[in-house]
Amino acid sequence: MAKLYFHYSTMNAGKSTVLLQASHNYIERGMKTYLMIAQLDNRAGEGRIGSRIGIGANADTFAPGDNLYTKIEQRLAKEDCACVFVDEAQFLERRQVWELARAVDDLNVPVMTYGLRVDFLGKLFPGSAALLALADEMREVRTICKCGRKATMVVRKDEYGQVLTSGDQVAIGGNDRYVSLCRKHWREAMGENIGTSDGEA
Repeated sequence: MAKLYFHYSTMNAGKSTVLLQASHNYIERGMKTYLMIAQLDNRAGEGRIGSRIGIGANADTFAPGDNLYTKIEQRLAKEDCACVFVDEAQFLERRQVWELARAVDDLNVPVMTYGLRVDFLGKLFPGSAALLALADEMREVRTICKCGRKATMVVRKDEYGQVLTSGDQVAIGGNDRYVSLCRKHWREAMGENIGTSDGEA
């Protein structure tokens, strides 16, 4: 039975590497896959999923307002597809997550999504929140903090290496802008009052 999967982690945990390896496993067995990535993330090039270790693959892109059920349905009409892979899933709209769930339920195709759980302020991305609510299975892709503990948070740095404590939720970048940390070291980097402003507890 097809399922909707959410593979989540913090930055630089190797999510794209895991995605590309999983897709390769299908292809190696003679099956086709359908890869998608958020249009706004063009770090590896337009319409390309890239890994920090140097591997990559071409992918279709999705943007706000795109109907992902229709995209998948059209792809399946052209050729068989054993699995759909979605990278940078935190950028999905809530409606698009429902469209992926509908593709799983009605088109009987497994959908594996990969993305960040929280932003640099420790808040859920809308797409990730929807996936946490709707996914049939969730798997954590783990990475480590500088202290050796599991990293669950991320800080964003400016061009001078200073930790930012405010800003837009979305700012595309890699190792040059983001550092994954455990919660303790994230708190130290962000300041003890983080998470208690704007009425949050």
